[in-house]
Amino acid sequence: MRIHVQHETVYRYETPARYIVQKLRLTPRSHDGQHVRRWRIEVTEDCRLSETTDAFGNRVHTFTLAGPVEEVAIRVFGDVVTEDTAGVVRGARERLPLGLYLRSTPLTAPDDALKVFAERYAAAAAGDRLAVLHELLTDLHQRVRFDVTRTDSGTTAADAFRLGHGVCQDFAHIFIATARLLGVPARYIGGYLVEGDGTATHEAGHAWAEAYVDDLGWVGFDAANGVSTTDGFVRVAVGLDYLGAAPIRGTQSGGRGETLDVSVRVHDVAAQQ
Repeated sequence: MRIHVQHETVYRYETPARYIVQKLRLTPRSHDGQHVRRWRIEVTEDCRLSETTDAFGNRVHTFTLAGPVEEVAIRVFGDVVTEDTAGVVRGARERLPLGLYLRSTPLTAPDDALKVFAERYAAAAAGDRLAVLHELLTDLHQRVRFDVTRTDSGTTAADAFRLGHGVCQDFAHIFIATARLLGVPARYIGGYLVEGDGTATHEAGHAWAEAYVDDLGWVGFDAANGVSTTDGFVRVAVGLDYLGAAPIRGTQSGGRGETLDVSVRVHDVAAQQ
């Protein structure tokens, strides 16, 4: 599948910002089943994008702006060719030991309810790990309701599980927290998803989890949709949780009354033609 991505983020300030620093994890890497054909980031204000690679192997671009800034837009567009690998990720940069992905974070820390939930899978997890992870995937998809009004970027896995509502970020955090309780290395993935009709327009990108399965490697699990990842997914950033893979993080001096508008359009080029 050839997937075209257009992603725009616009910041506006009632009082102009004096200084802005932004860190972008918006550029995918090629690996088996995912080949980046072209990719571009544009910032509407005059600045220089500096590229580095973080510990997870993510491509990170940073820029600074000296104000006054009333509005700045970050635009991403590009094409990625994907193949269905049955959810298995191979050929990606792996810099860190598996044990790191068992580490809990504030966003994925389990409470007693999540520990009880994980217990039902504990015995089976010692056997067919892949089957247990698929069962967990299905269970979470049925148990938690997708709802964009009940949580935000700071909602923890425990809170979202208690509410029984959340967005793709929350589904990923709950899956990761549960997998780690079972002794399965798990991580957060940020990226994009083409819907079944070949297109998608959202107010944000997509998120899912990957878990490590012996003899297979990393496997993608999208609990929000109840599926393993397919050729409709574009992998962009990896982290222990959302904060480590957030598409844009930054800070500013001044800039009161900030508003944020995000538009993401993803489509299968062949389907559109």
